[in-house]
Amino acid sequence: MIVLLPLEAPLRARLEAAAPDWEFLYREPSTATDSEIEEAIAIVGNLPPARLSKAQNLKLLQLNSAGTDGYTAPGVLPSGALLANATGAYGLGISEYMMGVLLSLSKKLPGYYDCQRAGQWKDLGPVRAVCGSHVLAVGLGDIGGRFARLCKAFGAQVTGVRRAGTDKPEYVDRLVLIDALDTVLPEADTVALSLPGTKATYHLFDRERIAKMKPGALLLNVGRGTAIDPDALCDALESGHLGGAAIDVTEPEPLPAGHRLWKAPNLLITPHVSGGFHMPQTLGLIAEIAAYNLAAIRQGQPLRSLVDLETGYRKL
Repeated sequence: MIVLLPLEAPLRARLEAAAPDWEFLYREPSTATDSEIEEAIAIVGNLPPARLSKAQNLKLLQLNSAGTDGYTAPGVLPSGALLANATGAYGLGISEYMMGVLLSLSKKLPGYYDCQRAGQWKDLGPVRAVCGSHVLAVGLGDIGGRFARLCKAFGAQVTGVRRAGTDKPEYVDRLVLIDALDTVLPEADTVALSLPGTKATYHLFDRERIAKMKPGALLLNVGRGTAIDPDALCDALESGHLGGAAIDVTEPEPLPAGHRLWKAPNLLITPHVSGGFHMPQTLGLIAEIAAYNLAAIRQGQPLRSLVDLETGYRKL
């Protein structure tokens, strides 16, 4: 099997203990050879989808990402191969990022940083509180659920939006399904998106939906940049309809120099860094999911974070 993650010895040992009779090859995505891919029973890591056509013996592709973009299309995986993502590994890091940018926008910290750089002692006026505000968490997986918990701890009223399932988690005050999004959208002071990139989520926040948001509301996006129409976002920020936004993902991505998003007012942009391997804990959690699934597939047991190839979502 092939491992495409930058694992140190303890995490390698954890993986190898899950499948002691398998041979482990540690590679980078660019250095794995076609013959190695062809022989691989399992691959841990995001091998480019185009290269998977060689993997005729593959039983499991364990992604190191929560997103499954490019891997669920017909013909990408060989017949019978299972796909698992890394849902459960990124909630800690990304939810803390989301709370960080929410507080930053709420307290006008980017503006004060600009004043600092300009050597200006300047009061920028009223700020907002998270406590007592209404937060709409669109997507209640590991990431959205953890963010909802943080907001609840800060004293916010939290409404959760999910695709399916009516059991309300204790960390949200209200739960609605995605078809009721427009009903709750005008009430929210902050709207936080943690959605995968699918046909159903493409430009979910288009010009019409952004116009339904409360004037002055904040919009956060950490899922996929395609969930928001970038021109509609720029227009809403420039007009003042939105009070601010923070995006760790963009459309297109990487965001090219000269794109109008760079100069949109009250917008925080980071280059898809809220997740990844920036926190050591994240890599350890990915290795734990992979080790569990390697043992499970050898024993014929159910996998964690198994992906439904029809929807691109983790199976409930």
